Amino acid sequence: MSLQKDFKTTIAPALKQELGLKNIMQVPKMEKVVINVGVGKFTKDKQYIENVERTLARITGLKPVKTKARQSISNFKIREGNIVGVKVTLRGKRMYDFVEKLLRATLPRVRDFRGISLKGFDKQGNYTLGFKEHLAFPEVKADDVDHIHGLEMVFQTNAKNKAEGLALLTALGFPFSK
Repeated sequence: MSLQKDFKTTIAPALKQELGLKNIMQVPKMEKVVINVGVGKFTKDKQYIENVERTLARITGLKPVKTKARQSISNFKIREGNIVGVKVTLRGKRMYDFVEKLLRATLPRVRDFRGISLKGFDKQGNYTLGFKEHLAFPEVKADDVDHIHGLEMVFQTNAKNKAEGLALLTALGFPFSK
């Protein structure tokens, strides 16, 4: 059974009970997952940016979008309009499929994995998770990689606070460290 069906049939009713909510529609849900890679000092290296785009496309199955600087910052040698990152936004079925793959295949492949930190939550119940290496994903072959880069994932929920967001992600199966 997929994570999306599992959420509707078993996880949402259990969360309703756990959080003491009156209506199933009040249960917090995941709205979207944004996967972002900042290109850092490689802003002028077209080949590096294309490599990052290919990697994100392989991981998510969607075409990534280049993000551009909104303003110039002379200390970082960034001009307005320079490409500073690459991102993909996942919603709906693709989001649930990605989260399921992340929990079942990717996180177990991370070296010295002892659970994910609870420090990534914000006040609205959204969670941010970062990877130092993109090699943990099963679609990425170590032989094909020119540069190793990190990536950041933001799991956006409609939870009202940190406690509801934690309850939602724990119920989905996120392995938080104690």
